[in-house]
Amino acid sequence: MTELKHDEQLYDITIIGGGPCGLFTSFYAGIRDAKTKIIDSLPQLGGQLAELYPEKYIYDVAGFPKVLARDLVNNLKEQSAQYNPTVCLNERVIGLKKLEDGTFELTTNSTVHLSKTVIITAGIGAFTPRSLPAENTKDFEGKGIHYFIDNLQSHKGKKALVVGGGDSAVDYALMLEEVCEKVTLIHRRDQFRAHEESVKKLYDSSIDVKVFNELKSVHGDGALEKAVLINNKDKSTEEIDANLIIGALGFSASLGPIMEWGLEIEDSMIVVNTKMETNIPGVYAAGDIVTYPGKVKLIATGFGEAPTAVNNAKMFFDPNAKLHPGHSSNRKE
Repeated sequence: MTELKHDEQLYDITIIGGGPCGLFTSFYAGIRDAKTKIIDSLPQLGGQLAELYPEKYIYDVAGFPKVLARDLVNNLKEQSAQYNPTVCLNERVIGLKKLEDGTFELTTNSTVHLSKTVIITAGIGAFTPRSLPAENTKDFEGKGIHYFIDNLQSHKGKKALVVGGGDSAVDYALMLEEVCEKVTLIHRRDQFRAHEESVKKLYDSSIDVKVFNELKSVHGDGALEKAVLINNKDKSTEEIDANLIIGALGFSASLGPIMEWGLEIEDSMIVVNTKMETNIPGVYAAGDIVTYPGKVKLIATGFGEAPTAVNNAKMFFDPNAKLHPGHSSNRKE
């Protein structure tokens, strides 16, 4: 077993999760003059936006009519970097322990970290895309079948099939329409889980929308060439040309070790109060990982929760601090 490293520096705030909410949390922690560290299990900052959706447009961030996920992440990284947080990537937090002196010991797969407070912004936890439930799809993963788009232009001129009925499926189809020769979207029902405006754009586009259809099988000689669809009402089948399939059936998510830290958990989310406090004093949470009455899962919501978590964490380790430090527009450059 590899011996763990020990970082003996004591941080004011350690943020678990380097996605959009975590990045904005670190920026706001900098405004509060907190010595801050970000720990993330991925090899890069940005969470799902960077890892899975870099080419996807985001529509629900205030001030941006639409913004590419990649650009939003880059802006958040630039914003966070103003205060030089310590960033630890490729580290999965396994244990969280409160020491006798009231500080926290966080153990990852490689290092032991120390912090006065902790803010968990781990999104939906560890996530993996749900595989396409059709014959021999595994044989074509990476050879025409993908579960996200990281380079839109690499699919130029292709005949694409998108499988799914949520926001990601509709967004992917609309993105691919810009570069592909033909785009087909299939969904097993006739009702979509996507935003109404996106569905309207879908039906106003050139995309061939086939409802009550599912993927039955795929075929090709070394690379993907054909897809067989099945109508789940009359059981009829149809073969279409497809050298690109995007599976957008959602993700399986797990909180993993977080479940073992003694936090109050409800439906795989951390329960917090209006201060973003968990049931463990000194541990806060924000973003998609939290739940409370009326919670809405949006990036914009997480951005609003982050300052609340930071300001209350500041009060926890520095009782003489003000809860509300004034508006950021008043800060000196």
